[in-house]
Amino acid sequence: QVQLQESGPGRVKPSQTVVLTCTVAGTSLTTDTYYWSWVRQPPGKGLEWMGARTNSGSVYYLPSLQTRASIWRDTSKNQFTLKLSSTTPEDTAVYYCARAEELVIKSIDEGDWGQRTQVTVSA
Repeated sequence: QVQLQESGPGRVKPSQTVVLTCTVAGTSLTTDTYYWSWVRQPPGKGLEWMGARTNSGSVYYLPSLQTRASIWRDTSKNQFTLKLSSTTPEDTAVYYCARAEELVIKSIDEGDWGQRTQVTVSA
């Protein structure tokens, strides 16, 4: 059974960079052929797919986040990480890491998900 667990700082100030880590158990990031994604849900809004990485190292981003987001992995720890720079209060959301067969995840019913982590951007 695949398990994912997010971790992060909880709160950052505007303009700071937030770094979220997803620890994976039950499969290997280097061999699993699924897409490894980050998805967020701002308060009162729907899910927003942010980006994904494959086991071969290909990375895809939501165009509106292309300049601020980066996703990389630490194979020694079986973790993948999201870095989001130049944050604003609009980045306040619950953030999920997920594993799915599809590149762009639109529903929490697709694939395997972590428990989520809250990120609040506030002065």
